[in-house]
Amino acid sequence: MRRRRVAHLVPWCGKATLLVALALACALPGAASAAEPLRIENLQVEGGEASWHASNAFRLDWTQAPGPPLVPRAVVYRLFDADGHLIAGPVRNTENLRMLDPLEVPSEPGVYTAEVWLEDTEGRAGPASRASLRFDDTVPSPAAPQAPAGWLAGHESAVLKIGHPAGSPPPSGIRGYAISLDSGGGSYPCAHPGWCSVAETDLPRGIDDDTIALGTLPEGDTYARVLAVSASGVTSSLTSVVFRSDATLPRLSLQGMPPGWSDGPVRVAAFAADELSGMAPAGPSGPFTAIAVDGAPPALTSGDSASAWVAGSGLHQVAYFACDAAGNVADGALGGTPAATTTIPIDEDPPRVLFATAQDPAEPERVEATVTDPLSGPSPSGGSIRLRQVGSHGRFEELPTQVIGNRLVAHWDSDSYPHGKYEFLATGYDLAGNAGIGSDRVRGAKMVLVNPLKTSTQLEVGFGGRQLVWHRCRHTVQGRRCHRQTITSFDPRPTAQVVPSGHGMLFGGRLRNISGVPLGGQELTVTETFAPGSQPARRTATVRTDPDCFFSLRLAPGPSREISAGFAGTRTLTRATGRSVRLDVLASVALRASAAAAKVGGAPIVFSGSVGQAGAAPLEEGLPVELQFRYPGVDWTGFRTVQTDAHGRFRYAYRFSDDDSRGIRFQFRADVKGREGWPYEPAFSRPVAVTGR
Repeated sequence: MRRRRVAHLVPWCGKATLLVALALACALPGAASAAEPLRIENLQVEGGEASWHASNAFRLDWTQAPGPPLVPRAVVYRLFDADGHLIAGPVRNTENLRMLDPLEVPSEPGVYTAEVWLEDTEGRAGPASRASLRFDDTVPSPAAPQAPAGWLAGHESAVLKIGHPAGSPPPSGIRGYAISLDSGGGSYPCAHPGWCSVAETDLPRGIDDDTIALGTLPEGDTYARVLAVSASGVTSSLTSVVFRSDATLPRLSLQGMPPGWSDGPVRVAAFAADELSGMAPAGPSGPFTAIAVDGAPPALTSGDSASAWVAGSGLHQVAYFACDAAGNVADGALGGTPAATTTIPIDEDPPRVLFATAQDPAEPERVEATVTDPLSGPSPSGGSIRLRQVGSHGRFEELPTQVIGNRLVAHWDSDSYPHGKYEFLATGYDLAGNAGIGSDRVRGAKMVLVNPLKTSTQLEVGFGGRQLVWHRCRHTVQGRRCHRQTITSFDPRPTAQVVPSGHGMLFGGRLRNISGVPLGGQELTVTETFAPGSQPARRTATVRTDPDCFFSLRLAPGPSREISAGFAGTRTLTRATGRSVRLDVLASVALRASAAAAKVGGAPIVFSGSVGQAGAAPLEEGLPVELQFRYPGVDWTGFRTVQTDAHGRFRYAYRFSDDDSRGIRFQFRADVKGREGWPYEPAFSRPVAVTGR
């Protein structure tokens, strides 16, 4: 045996190899074992003999014994089906003597057996080794992933349950399931389409390993993509389900809240909105909205709204919350997010209104009432004080009223009301809008005041200073004559005064209280109201009484006018108005003749003149002037009426034609009676004399 082996090696190794082999045969005690046939030890299928392959090409590796330098001449294998029937071989492979790669089995999935041995250089076959070749390229039926019904809350862990693939499983069976997650953009669980490794199989424990916890998912839609994977790694077609997660609490609003205090029951309504899972009613287990008042059990309403009545005076706590379709709820239970709360203040009782204990002697017309309210407090705006005469049974008249803090303050202009008793009502409000009405003082007496409240005053006026002066005018043969008359007391009878044009007048009077006590140092207003057509139409001046209560004012020359004086009163004195007196001012008329003598039948005498207009508008229409004459034994007789120009001038030429006029001394004058809008009294000029000859 030893010789044949060596001889066999000679042509293969050459002389050097032969010498090495002879030396080893002589030196090694076990050299005789080289005559043993080559055998295969530790025959292995790539990926494991127990594993299934998706490809029908296998790789077999082994360990050769004895090892190099001995080498086989061929590797021989036979292939058997699952029933042990020979389906291929023996097949000799002389190219790759250290492995079989590839070793292809039939394309029909199943478990095959490979029987492999080595053949040495002398053609001797070593012992055969067997290995199972598991081939399955069957595509599994799709998995049936199941998503939970409805939405997941943000804190809720998502669980994916997978329904088993329908129909018969592949020969290799179902290794498990591969899963990927995405937000809708598409994904694939494995790196290679149609095949998944064991590491890529998320549920690798067989067909019944069908449940996996995905944890909390991001808000919105999450798609789970699922592959059923056979034991050989072949994948089914992709199936998917969507998980919907809502981690946001419903958005709440409360309507019906009063802007401040309410004067009665309040109906509030909570509204919830949720952009993801929504608030659509879905029965007892679906979304709801709830309101709780003052710690009472909440009233739950299916859907997105709930309402409740809040009643009774006081501060009421209202809590409201909602649960969306995902189960997100802010009710404060178990230490969670607390419910939204608000306070509703209700005051159903009116405030109390009372007048001040007494009037202030320094301001008797000041009427004051206090508004008190123990809950909402008095309103800083709104309120009134009204009055009416006792026994009148008419409507109360409202006074201008200010609200100052918790007080109502009104000023009663008592001078404008008749004397008598007056009863008062005050209306105050609290912050809730409740109105309280009071007619009593703080100590219980009715609020009644007797007018006049203030000390009454008297104002006497007339022409003059401390004594009244009266000008009397009368017609005489020579014309109108006026003279001055002094009245030693303020006699109320003289109410008019006539003065010539261009003359002023002293106007005065005195101010006393009802007891006759002089009121010195008081301010009065004197008003001159000029006759129509005057410029200006009105003039006022301010005077002050002296320590003896008298006052006076020099009236400037001007047109006719009405003069009055008034005392506005003070906080303690009534106002007073003196009688109105009239100052009549005579018009200013002048007449001239061109000569003192006139020849009968000769040249005419020219009469010219003017009417003064100080204080009057321009005489656009002129004034009628009646020219009059007289002679001894004959009264004044008008013989011609002329019209002035706009400046008040007039002119007329008169010719003496009657022989009876010779030797007679005539007197001529101009008489102005005025017209509407002329602010002076009728007057005539001084006479002028003309003698006929």
